[in-house]
Amino acid sequence: MEAAADTPDDPILTGPLWPVFFRYALPSVAGLLAITTAVIVDGFFIGNYVGADALAAITLLIPWFTFLFGIALAMAIGGTVRAGRYLGEGNIGAASAIYSKCLMATLVISLVITVTSLLFQEPLYRLLGASPSLFPLMAEYFQVIAGVMVMQLVTMVFYYFIRVDGFPLLATTALIVGAGTNILLDAVLVGYLDQGLRGAALATGMAQVLQLGVQLFYLTRPGRRLVFGLRQTHWGEVFKALANGVSEWINEVSVGLVMLLINWLLMREQGVDGVAAFTVVNYLIFLSLMVFYGISDAMHVLLSHNLGAGNPERIRRFMGCALTVILGLGVVLVLGVWLQGSALVQAFLDTSADSTTALLADRFLGILWPLFLINGVNVLLSVYLTAMHRPLPSAMVALSRSLVLPGLLLVLIATLAPEWPLLVALPLAEWLTFGLALALFLQARPHRLIPSPGQAGMAAPAQAADGCH
Repeated sequence: MEAAADTPDDPILTGPLWPVFFRYALPSVAGLLAITTAVIVDGFFIGNYVGADALAAITLLIPWFTFLFGIALAMAIGGTVRAGRYLGEGNIGAASAIYSKCLMATLVISLVITVTSLLFQEPLYRLLGASPSLFPLMAEYFQVIAGVMVMQLVTMVFYYFIRVDGFPLLATTALIVGAGTNILLDAVLVGYLDQGLRGAALATGMAQVLQLGVQLFYLTRPGRRLVFGLRQTHWGEVFKALANGVSEWINEVSVGLVMLLINWLLMREQGVDGVAAFTVVNYLIFLSLMVFYGISDAMHVLLSHNLGAGNPERIRRFMGCALTVILGLGVVLVLGVWLQGSALVQAFLDTSADSTTALLADRFLGILWPLFLINGVNVLLSVYLTAMHRPLPSAMVALSRSLVLPGLLLVLIATLAPEWPLLVALPLAEWLTFGLALALFLQARPHRLIPSPGQAGMAAPAQAADGCH
């Protein structure tokens, strides 16, 4: 029965293109939007009930969060790309082995980093660019959320493997339940009981427990193929998975480093108001990226299965679907910024008490809107290269868009052109990266990577079923 799951009747390999694309993309987007909504609601309650300084305190901790999430995401993406290819080949045992090793490795790594971080809190706060006046607020949140992060990272890796095994709806349901619980508990603990940042962290922790509980229903599904095994060999495969997911690690860690640089520069030029204003604007950037990552995460599954089956034409068509949706969403986001940008700022801040912060946030939105047109395309192209087992080109795209170009441009503007808006570096970096990403994609097109004789027999029935040109 397990072997039959990856016969040519597998919908990923032969099903109607758009329905299959949306079957995986919509749950993935919905799940990540649920997470995004929870984060945004966190910001709403913290900004309105605790204040702009609390928003700044959380923003200063973001580089630490992204470092941890980067490791787990690299493990999840690199592992599931390998598992997806094994499933496409019908090798269930190898897929189960990488699933087991990735979960165990994530647990150990996150425990070690979290315990170390708790032992050196104040040096960490200083490294993150915080002023001593913000240390108490940061500690209030950090001392709770640090323990929560271990479970959060393991559940994230688990989520990706549930999806790659063909249960995207269950994985998404778990995310939505967790995010909905987080929102409800934010309202109770932060809004009603006035528990401040500690309440926000506790809300996240309790929501993660419930999310994991829903995910565990996967273990009861009769059609599942991945089986956890505690005793494993060939642990070097974990490092291969990490290497293949390195672009996702670079994306997350680079975002953290650029955030660290932005926080330092804004603290120097505009103080806590500047950091708090960027926090509000960053919620919209985060929202856009979660939508784009949701679509791209679905592509990991669709592309890796078809790579294993040797079907380049179907890979090309799935890429066309994803690109069409991402470009359309980019235009919608830009229109939203133009028409409703001020309303977004007012939702997160008491504009009478934090008027300076609100004005700065409005100004930042007017600078950053061009990045929404292209950042999703760059994410998609990087994910494509990862799914096609081209980690170095994928890492080049990820490194360019999330660290090298924005970091270099931020420093150049701050030192050589201080009259320029500092944050113009971010959209400029995305557009420059697009040129590189497009060139690398053209060199690694599906038909170049998969030999024609190996795919000719399968491409015909797949194309007949697609109905998408």
